[in-house]
Formats: sequence, C-alpha cells, structure tokens
Amino acid sequence: MTAGERTPSDAPVHLLVPNPAGSASNTIDVLPVLRRYGRVIAVDLPDSMTGHTEARGRRAHGLEADAIFLRDLTDALGLDKVVVHGWSAGGMVALLFADLAPERVAGLVLVAPALPPPLGAGESRWWRTVGRAGLAVAPPIARAALRVFGTRLIDRKRAVLSDPAASGWDLAGGDGSRLSAEIRELAVAELGTAGPSQWGRGITVFASIMSAMFVRRRPVQDAMRRTSAPTLLLWGDDDRLIVRAWIDDWTAHRPDWQLTVLDTVGHALPIEVPQRYAEAVGEWLAGAFRRG
Repeated sequence: MTAGERTPSDAPVHLLVPNPAGSASNTIDVLPVLRRYGRVIAVDLPDSMTGHTEARGRRAHGLEADAIFLRDLTDALGLDKVVVHGWSAGGMVALLFADLAPERVAGLVLVAPALPPPLGAGESRWWRTVGRAGLAVAPPIARAALRVFGTRLIDRKRAVLSDPAASGWDLAGGDGSRLSAEIRELAVAELGTAGPSQWGRGITVFASIMSAMFVRRRPVQDAMRRTSAPTLLLWGDDDRLIVRAWIDDWTAHRPDWQLTVLDTVGHALPIEVPQRYAEAVGEWLAGAFRRG
C-alpha cells in the first residue's frame, strides 16, 4: 500500500484499486498527479498475481472477498469517505465495495471496468451451459500447463513489457511506447519474482472475473443498479478489451454516470496516460462535488 503526501483535510481520499491480477505498483505513475485532488492510497488486493498481500484464509478469495477486504481496510485506516478508483476488474471490486459499504463511498471512478456486458438470449444460454462448464474445468488444466510452460510465458510477457512495440501489447490497444521507463522496469521486476503458484492464482482470478461477467452476473448487475455514488466512467476509445457497445449499454442503464472518453488510448489508462487520467478525474470532481 502506498500513500500520497498530506493534503487539505476537506479534500477526498482517493483509494486506487488495480486489476486483481496486478498490484498497487500499477498506479505509481498516476498516484503523484492525483495528489493535487486529495490524499491517495493505492491498494494491493489479497493474493493478486504480482501483489504482496496474502489472503487471510482459503475462502478469502474472489471478487466479493476483495470487496470485504476494502471495507476492512477503510475500517482499519479510519476512512469514513473515499473516492474509489477501480481499473479493469478492479472496477468490479470497487463497485461491489460501494454496494457493500455505500456510506463510505463519496464517488466512484470506473476505469475501463470489467462489468457484465449485454448478452443476447443465445449467448446467455451458451454461457450458462458450455461457458460455465468450461470455467469449471479450465483452471486446473491451465495450472498444470503452467508447470510446463510457465517460465516461457513469463519470459514472453517480460519481453513485451520491455519492448511495447513487440506483438502482444496490441491486446490492450493504445500505444505501449507511452509507458514510462520506470513502470516498465518495475513490471518486469515483479514478473521476475512471480512463480507458478502466483500465476496459478492469476488463473483463478481470471476465471472468477469471467464468471462474474458472463455466468454469475446478478451480484454485479445488482450493484450497478443500486449504487448511488456519483460515478465517472473513464474509457479509452482504442480499448480492445472493453468495447464501445458495452460502454453504451452501461450508460443507457445508468445515464447519471458521467462518461469521459480519452482519444487514442487503450485499456491501460493509468499507466499509458496518467496525466490525462488525473485531469479527467479533476474535471469530474469539480462538477460532481460542487453540484453536490
């Protein structure tokens, strides 16, 4: 967990929640530029793939457990009101936390969030049958494969991070050359310390995310419907993981959410364009909170 410098007492505390597969290190570039808007705290979720926070028990895994962890963390730090930033699947965790402890969430910043997308009747049936079965059997198979190919996969991922022009970055969209040298070096170092067990946890996390998006959708959909916190939906128009049709569906159901689209930016907004990210948040805070 990393904290920003002291700020005026009336400024909000910003709680940064990364993708559960990543770590608080993913926020190191956006953290200092957000400090002008309040104190900033970046969180390592329990048992994330490259994080450093251990889960408290065998059952303390999954997105709901991560939301409980955020509630307990804000308890321990005495944080009565926070603006929660959730990036990618961290957006799902942030939303579940806002539903679990609405009195603590002054605002939500959902950054290219992984939320349940619109599904047709046929797609929904497929996910409830074939997709559900696949998510049940795939993780053990993938963990076994990691024992054989894990080192090679880690080396490939480190090569892409070292040279974002290499094939592989395109999965996120945007321009990988915008990443700072510091964030690339840190990501490579963290991957270097990740072993098969951590990658195995990453597979479990990925299966949990896919289930919440496509199979066991109701808890997150209910949280999307119920949340009353002012919400900024921040998205890059070159994101190849979270597509525009999903964004349009979510804003059709929640027209009160403010949508801000960053041109020529991909899925990794906090590390690709941290300054533009912070400016978008600042503009939203100035409008949403002064009106309140």
